[in-house]
Amino acid sequence: MSLNGSFTTIRAGAAALAATLVLGAVAPATARDQTGAIVGGLAAGVVGGMVGSALVNGANPPPPEYRPRRVVVEEPETIVVRERRGPICHYERRKEWLGDGEFTYRRVEVCE
Repeated sequence: MSLNGSFTTIRAGAAALAATLVLGAVAPATARDQTGAIVGGLAAGVVGGMVGSALVNGANPPPPEYRPRRVVVEEPETIVVRERRGPICHYERRKEWLGDGEFTYRRVEVCE
């Protein structure tokens, strides 16, 4: 940020204010003169608008330099599929018939 630009803005504002005061003091309006008051008010409004816009526009800093955004690339997760080493076995209780009406339960190993 350079101080040179802000001093220029202050100088421009001070010059516009001085011009407004000089124009207002040169031709004071009387009660009978309606056009002087209108012209003076119009000049004051124009100069005040110019000073105000100069101050507002001078107060804004210049836009920042363009910098591209960082791009984050997510890599897919690696999925490991392990094959079974052998059959999976478990025990079940199964009904075993001994005769026509008699049965018993036995534990049997079942492998898939």
